[in-house]
Amino acid sequence: MARRPLPRILSSGSASISRGREIARTAADGATDVLHPLITVSRGLRRLAVAGRARWAATPRERRGPTLLLAAVCVLGVVLMPYGPLLALVSVMGAAAWKGRERPAARPGPDEVGAERLRALYEALVPHFSVPDDPSPLFAHGGEWKRAFGDFAFDADGRPTRLRVSYPAYFPDGDPGSRARIERLLHAKSGRGREYRFDWDEEGNQLLMTVLPALPASVAAQRFVTVPGETVLGFTDADAVQRTVPVHDGDATRDAPAVVWRTGPRSTEPHLLVVGQPGGGVSTLLRSVALQALQHGGEVLVLEGFGTGEYACLTGRRGVLGVECGPAGALNALEWAAHETERRLAAAHEARRAGEPAPVEVRRPLWILLDRPSVLADLAAAEGRTGPQDLLQVPLRHGRAAYVTVVVAEQFDTVDALGDAVRSHTRARVTLGSAPADQLAAVLGTPPHTTPPPEVPPGRGYARLGTGRVVRLQVPATPDPYDEASPEAHRRAVLDLLPERPVREAPLPADGAAVPG
Repeated sequence: MARRPLPRILSSGSASISRGREIARTAADGATDVLHPLITVSRGLRRLAVAGRARWAATPRERRGPTLLLAAVCVLGVVLMPYGPLLALVSVMGAAAWKGRERPAARPGPDEVGAERLRALYEALVPHFSVPDDPSPLFAHGGEWKRAFGDFAFDADGRPTRLRVSYPAYFPDGDPGSRARIERLLHAKSGRGREYRFDWDEEGNQLLMTVLPALPASVAAQRFVTVPGETVLGFTDADAVQRTVPVHDGDATRDAPAVVWRTGPRSTEPHLLVVGQPGGGVSTLLRSVALQALQHGGEVLVLEGFGTGEYACLTGRRGVLGVECGPAGALNALEWAAHETERRLAAAHEARRAGEPAPVEVRRPLWILLDRPSVLADLAAAEGRTGPQDLLQVPLRHGRAAYVTVVVAEQFDTVDALGDAVRSHTRARVTLGSAPADQLAAVLGTPPHTTPPPEVPPGRGYARLGTGRVVRLQVPATPDPYDEASPEAHRRAVLDLLPERPVREAPLPADGAAVPG
C-alpha cells in the first residue's frame, strides 16, 4: 500500500520550529546585552538585601532599637542635605553594581592523582632548592607543595602540562648547569615522550614549565608572501615570533608563524650556517632557500661537496649559474665568486663616488650555497689547491655590501673543521636533527629552552638569528623532486616552483646540408 505524503504544514513544521528557536535565541542574546547593566544592578541589590537581612538577623534584640534610631537619623540627615537623595541613590546604585559584578569562578585544585604527582615533584626538588641554613625553607621534606607550585594544568593521563615553580632567591639560576639539572628532573618526573619548554624568570624567582605541541610538518614548498630580501627558513611557535604568513596546508589555508631571515646591505645577519645530522633535512632547507631566491630574481650558485646529486633539479634552470658536484668545478666556481664579489664592490664604489645608485647587475642578489665544505677541503688538499673556506673569505667579509649571500651547510661530526671566517660571519644559525645540548649550544651560542622532541622528522630543529632567542623550527617540505620515495604532492610542489629551462636555439646547418623538415 503506497504511503500518503504528509501535509505541507507538518513536513515543514520542524524547519519552522528550528527557525523560530533561532530567532528567539538571537533576540534573547540581544536583550541580554542591552539589559546587562540593569541585570548587574538588580543582582547587586538582591545581594545587598540578602546581606542586610542576614546582618539584621544576627543583631541581638536589645540592640535593634538603637540601630533603627541611628538608621532613621542617617536617613533624615541625607534627606535634609543638598542633593542628598540624589547622592544616596548614586551611592546605592554604585554599591549594587560593584556587588553584582560577575566574579571569575574559583579555580579548582588538582584531583588526587594530580596532587600526588605534584607532591612527588616537590619532594624531588627539595635537595636542589634548599640549604641547611635557611630558617624558613620554601622546599623541605614533608613541606607544603602549594606554597611553591601554582598555575598548574594536567592532561587526560594526569601528567602536568603546565606548572609554575617558585624557588628561593639563593638558587643560582644564572648557572647553566644548575638550570639543566632542574630541567632534566622536571622532564623525567613529569613524563617523557613530550617536548617541554622552560622559561626562567630570574627577577621573580619563578620557573614556568609548559608542554609544547609538535610542530606541523605538512607544509610543503610554495610561494610565500615575502618581499625581496626576505627568506622563510621555516615555521615555529605562535608566541616565538611576531610575524605570520599565509600558507597552504593541504586543502586549507592558514596563517603560520614564520622564521623570516632578512638579507641584503642592511641585514645584521647577512650569511647563514646550517648544521645537521645525516637525514636531518639540511639539503631540504638549502633547496627551499634556493627556490625562494630564484622567486625574487636572484642568481644561485650551488656547490655540493658530497656529490650525491641532491640539487640536480636546479641544473640548467633560469637564474641558476651552476650546480657543481666535483672538487675542480666547485673550487673554480668559488674563485669566480670571489672575483665577482670584488667586481661588484668596485662597481658600487664607483657609483657612489659619482653620486649614483649601484648598477642593476650589482644589485641583483647572488646566492652561494655551499654544502659540506669539509669534504671539498679534503679533496682540495689532496690536489694541492686552495681550500674552499679560504676562497669564501671575500664573499663572507664583503658580501653584504656587494649583495652576495653565503649559505654554508655542514654536519655535526665535522663542524669543528669550519674556520674562524665562517664562524664569525655566519650570524644566522640553524641546527637540524637530534643532537646533545652541548653541541646545539656550540652552534647556536646558547642552549635551547626546550627539551629534545621524542620524534625528529626531517627538517626539524632550532634557529637563532643573531643574538635573538633560540626558537623551534620546522622547514617546509622541499624534497628532491626526482626522489620517488618522497610524497607525490611534495614533489609536485617543488616542480611547480622550479623556473623553466631557457630554450636553446638550434645551430644553423652548414652550407649544402639538408634542413630537416
